[in-house]
Amino acid sequence: MLLMRSGPSQEDSTTSNDHRKGLKSPPPSGTLREGFKAAWPICVGYLPLGFAFGVLAQKAGLGPLDIALMSVLVYAGSSQFIAVAMLSSAAAPLSIILTTFIVNFRHFLMSSSLAVYLHGESRGFLSLFAYGVTDESFAINLVKFREGRWHRYQALAVNQISNLAWIGSTTFGGYAGQFVLAGSLGIDYALIAMFLCLLTFQLRGRIYLLTAIVSGAAAIAISFVVAGNSFVIMASLFGATAGFALKRYARKRRSHYGGD
Repeated sequence: MLLMRSGPSQEDSTTSNDHRKGLKSPPPSGTLREGFKAAWPICVGYLPLGFAFGVLAQKAGLGPLDIALMSVLVYAGSSQFIAVAMLSSAAAPLSIILTTFIVNFRHFLMSSSLAVYLHGESRGFLSLFAYGVTDESFAINLVKFREGRWHRYQALAVNQISNLAWIGSTTFGGYAGQFVLAGSLGIDYALIAMFLCLLTFQLRGRIYLLTAIVSGAAAIAISFVVAGNSFVIMASLFGATAGFALKRYARKRRSHYGGD
C-alpha cells in the first residue's frame, strides 16, 4: 500500500524535523548491521510462524511455489492465514479478496504514522518501503524513529530483512508440510505471542496503556456484533480516535495546570 501523507503530531514534530534535515544524506555505515540488529526479533518470530503457515497452506492444497508467490505478492501474515483458511473451506475468490483487503486496511493507519519521517522521498523509495510495512516492522521502526538518529535506509533494511525471513520460512514450511501434522508442534500460538511482544514496545505511558485497553475492549465487544474480521478495522479506528482524544485531553490539562 502507498504511504499516506499526514502532518506530524506535536510529540513527533521535533524528531521528524531533525530527521528531514538529513533526509538526502547517504546511508550511514553499518546500515545493514543496524537493520539486522533491529529486525532479528521479528525474524525469530517469523521463522516458526512462517513455517506454520507453510504447513497449513500445504495441507490446503498449495504447492511450495504457490506459497512462495503468495508470500512475495501478498506479504501479510494474518491475511495469508485467513486466505488459506478460506481456501480450505472452498470460499469464493471474491470473498477471499474482500476479506483480506479489509484485514489489511490497517496498513493505511500504520503508513500514515510512518509517513511523517519520509517526507521528500521519491515514489520509488516510498513504494519499496511501503511494500515491507507490516505490524512488526511498523512497531520497530516507529520506536526507532521516535528515539531519533534512525536513517530511512536502516528502516528499509528492517522491512526487507523481515520480508526475506518470512518468504524463506513460509516456503520451507511448504516443502516440509507433507512430513508435519498440522498443529502438532504448537507453533500456531506464535502469532499471538508476537503481537503481545510488540504491544509492550508501545506502552510508554498511561495514555498508551489506556489506548491499548480501550482498543482491546472495543475489539472484543465489536466481535460479538460484527461477523467476520471487519471488527479488527473498526476497533483500530475506535482505538486511534480514543488515543487522539486522550492525548489532546492530556495536552490541554498540562497547559492549563502549567506542567504536570
